Amino acid sequence: MTDGAVADVCRQPAGVARPVVDGDRCEGKADCLNVFPFDVFEIRKLTPEENRALPWMVRFKVAAHGGRQALVVRPDQRHACGLCVAACPEKAIRLARG
Repeated sequence: MTDGAVADVCRQPAGVARPVVDGDRCEGKADCLNVFPFDVFEIRKLTPEENRALPWMVRFKVAAHGGRQALVVRPDQRHACGLCVAACPEKAIRLARG
């Protein structure tokens, strides 16, 4: 999707809502990256510290998916369009105010 097409969908300025990734659900499939051109998300392997912070069942699930998850790395570029929410097959992303 082009920046102009996203601007048609994203009626709010950057910073109005922020995406929150549910680490218990995210399988790192990168659908959020494919629909959103502002580089808000990054799919990467969790660090050992991030992995230890997860419940053990979630750690098992993350390991089964290569240890990768979506992370919000550029929160200043976020928009309230909901494209990432709609694209996520695990329903692991929600929007929160501010």
